[in-house]
Amino acid sequence: MSWTVSSSGTQTADGSEDALVTDTTNATYSLLVDLTNMANGDVVELRVYTKVLPGGSLDLAWKATYGNAPMVKVAQSPFVPSDQSIQVTLKQIAGINRNYDWKLLRQ
Repeated sequence: MSWTVSSSGTQTADGSEDALVTDTTNATYSLLVDLTNMANGDVVELRVYTKVLPGGSLDLAWKATYGNAPMVKVAQSPFVPSDQSIQVTLKQIAGINRNYDWKLLRQ
């Protein structure tokens, strides 16, 4: 099975938790974010939310924090299955607001 780009773009961090995209397709997902623009003093959080049941709310399924100029230049979430809804967010919590290229893949 091949991967499909659910959505992609460039997010300029502004200090708030920015929703990058919400998708309701029944699939397995992975978020990829380019951290190349980060510098010393920057800290960014990436989050993946999903619903367990149709009437439920989006709940946190994964969160990662990256700081300074990380050696890993592409952050990748674990594979998250979702048959209801999935949302991915980015929040820069320290440093200068940077641009982050990202994409959400689904299979």
